[in-house]
Amino acid sequence: MRVGITVDSLSPILTGIGRYTWELCQGLARHGAIEEIGYFLVDHWHSDPATLLTGRAARRSRLPRAIRRWRTQTGMDRRLIHGTNYFLPRQAETGIVTVHDLSIYLHPETHPIERIRDFEKQFASSLDRAEHVITDSEATRRDLIANLSYPADKVTTVHLGVSARFRPEEPAVLDARLQRLFGRSLDDYILSVATFEPRKRIEAAIVAHGRFCDRTGRDVPLVLVGAKGWSNAGLHALIEDEQRKGRLIMLGFVPEEDLPVLYAGARLFLYPSVYEGFGLPPIEAMACGVPTIVSNRSCLPEVTRGAAMMIDPDNIEALSLAIERGLDDDIWRKDAIRAGLRVAAHYSWSRCIEKTVDIYRACSDRGG
Repeated sequence: MRVGITVDSLSPILTGIGRYTWELCQGLARHGAIEEIGYFLVDHWHSDPATLLTGRAARRSRLPRAIRRWRTQTGMDRRLIHGTNYFLPRQAETGIVTVHDLSIYLHPETHPIERIRDFEKQFASSLDRAEHVITDSEATRRDLIANLSYPADKVTTVHLGVSARFRPEEPAVLDARLQRLFGRSLDDYILSVATFEPRKRIEAAIVAHGRFCDRTGRDVPLVLVGAKGWSNAGLHALIEDEQRKGRLIMLGFVPEEDLPVLYAGARLFLYPSVYEGFGLPPIEAMACGVPTIVSNRSCLPEVTRGAAMMIDPDNIEALSLAIERGLDDDIWRKDAIRAGLRVAAHYSWSRCIEKTVDIYRACSDRGG
C-alpha cells in the first residue's frame, strides 16, 4: 500500500496529537504492508518529519523517487491519504481522518474563538470526504455518532499506545535525575501533566491541593508540567500565588526525554480534565507505577479501566480529600499501582499501528 499522512501536529513542543502522529510516522515506515509513505505538511509534501520535532528546516520536495512519481502522476487523488489531526488536505478527494475529540463542539467555551472558526471551516469538509474515521476512544466515537449524526459503520476506535520508556524506576536511578530537573533534592511530590487550557481543570487541581495543604499542615508540592495553552491568565495568577507559598513547582514544557523520570518519581498523579479524546498522561503515569486520580468524565473511565481513583472535577472538596487518600491509603495505593501497570500494558503503539493498517486495508479493498 501507498499512504500519505499529514504531519502538521509535529513540533518541538509535542502534544498528545503530535505524539500520535510521530508514532504513526515511525510505525508505518517500518510496517511490511506499507510500500511507500509520504508526509504532507499544510499544503506541500515534506521530506523528513523528524525535522519538525527539532525545528530544523527541510526542503519541500526531497522525497524518495517513488513518492515523487506518485505525487506527479496522481497528486492527492488517493484513498489512503490519512489526516492525522482532524482534517484532510484540501487537495485530497477522499481519505481517512483521525478525530481525537469533539471538545470544540461539546465545550466551545474552552477554546479561543479563532480556533473554533478555523475548525468549522475545515472539519465538515473533511468528514464529508472521509472514507473512514478513526477515533482514539469509544467515548469520542459515540460523541461523533450522536452529536454529528455520523454513520456508525464509518467510525472505528483505535486506542493510542504508551512507549516502553514509561516504566517504574528504582529510587537510586531517579534521585540524581530528579535533582537535576528540580535543582534540589525533593522527597514526595504530586504531578500533573497537561496543556494549560480550561478543560484540563488545572485550576481545580491547584485549589484542591491548596486545601489539602491547609487542612493537613503538609506541604507535599504539586508539580505542573505542560505547554502554555490558552485562556489561562487567571490560572497563572493562581500559580504565582501558590509558588510564593512554596507548595507548587511550575516546570512548564519539559523535553520528552525527561517525562518518564518525572512520572516515575511522583507519589501521586492528578488529571481532573472534564473532557478528553484519550488522555495519554494518566496511562503514562500508570505505566510508571504511579497511583492516579482522574476525572469521571468522557473517556477517562474507559481508558483507565478501573485502575484510577475517579473524582468529580467540579467538586473541589472531594478532590482535596482524594489527594489525601491517594497519598496516605497504602492499601489503595498498592492496588492502584498493580492495576495501573496491568492496564497500561494493554496499550501499545504497535497495536495502534496494526489496527490503523487494518483500516487502510479495508478502505483499499473497498476502493478496488
